[in-house]
Amino acid sequence: MTDLPILYSFRRCPYAMRARMALLASGQEVELREIILRAKPQAMLDASPKGTVPVLVLANGQVIAESLEIMRWALAARDPEDWLAGDDAALIAANDGPFKHHLDRYKYPSRYPGDSGDHRAGGLEHLEALEARLVDQPYLCGDQRALADIALFPFVRQFAATDADWFAAQDLPRVQRWLESLVQSDLFAAAMIRPVPWQPGDAPILFASH
Repeated sequence: MTDLPILYSFRRCPYAMRARMALLASGQEVELREIILRAKPQAMLDASPKGTVPVLVLANGQVIAESLEIMRWALAARDPEDWLAGDDAALIAANDGPFKHHLDRYKYPSRYPGDSGDHRAGGLEHLEALEARLVDQPYLCGDQRALADIALFPFVRQFAATDADWFAAQDLPRVQRWLESLVQSDLFAAAMIRPVPWQPGDAPILFASH
């Protein structure tokens, strides 16, 4: 056992990805508990009955069960890259709302009625807005990556990977360059370690920036 905050996470979840990246950027060490979605541990469900990741349980028992709240909590304590200066609430809401709606229906057409091509087109409209935003700057809020970049990035990555050849053929050179820079970053590599799924009694896996 440790006195560190405990992060319940799932490696491939985009919400968990952005939380992990913010924790690393802030230098906040946590105990990482990788879960299996089909066999969620009771300790996580006791902390957050809704059963979604990420979930951060602080040493005082406080539970933070939304990825953006985890990001902001970590950065409020320490923000060496000034990510909070790029906390664009409207941009993040457009990503988490309309863009995520289209992404799910494009990526998983068997789960949803309707034409996945329509949803691909709807997602593309959002990416075109990002392309316009990146005309005069390499990141969404300026010259340096910030909270908005990391909040959006895992979802754009999913959209791009759904049909990589199609995505590469789109007239989105700035978005493609932005995405590639984040995919290739040391921060993303550190956030995407492959921990063994957690079981009660396991030795803690410490997750921290280096």
